[in-house]
Amino acid sequence: MNRIRELREDRDLRQLDVSNATGIDQRTLSNYETEKTSPDSYAIIKLADFFDVSADFLLGRSNSKTPSVEALMKEVQSIQSALTQLYAQLKKLQ
Repeated sequence: MNRIRELREDRDLRQLDVSNATGIDQRTLSNYETEKTSPDSYAIIKLADFFDVSADFLLGRSNSKTPSVEALMKEVQSIQSALTQLYAQLKKLQ
């Protein structure tokens, strides 16, 4: 998982900074960076969200840091759904 280290260093962050932001133990991050252990799906999602890259990029499956169009469309749909629910709740309060 050298990409974790690359992303962290590109942002001038310490492992402790990433640990505090993601809730992943600092020693665990160190193990990911030195490839002593591999992150589970929970850690991959947390790290991808934190660094704003795709999970495929973190896993070395893609050289593109940005999520796919399909993933972005799903996120937009999720946001739209949440906004629709909020709008309905606001209407009830009026």
